[in-house]
Amino acid sequence: MQKGNFSNPTESRDLSGMGTVDIVKMDDLTVSRSTFQPGWRWSEHVKPIVGGDSCQTLHHDFVTSGRLHVRMNDGTEDEFGAGDVWVIEPGHDAWVVGDEPVVTYGFSPGAINYGKRTS
Repeated sequence: MQKGNFSNPTESRDLSGMGTVDIVKMDDLTVSRSTFQPGWRWSEHVKPIVGGDSCQTLHHDFVTSGRLHVRMNDGTEDEFGAGDVWVIEPGHDAWVVGDEPVVTYGFSPGAINYGKRTS
């Protein structure tokens, strides 16, 4: 049996002062809690950290608050809010809609590297 808690995460990452990613790692399971502040956008606040033209992380997340708009590289768009569960494939930009922070919990294998500096 294992137990983790976000009050004492394995690792925390700052997303250019506009968001955070907390990681809880237990053997083969990685769980992330991402918090994005109003005004946060992947292309402005994460891209400078990780590089590339768009987010290349596969996301399996549950949204607990706020609204997030996602635009895939192929132009497909959708918006997600509290109670939504998403699978977002690599190749996208995303941004907070409105004045409420977005909080998500992720269970994807890519969570271990999200927002991690590549160099």
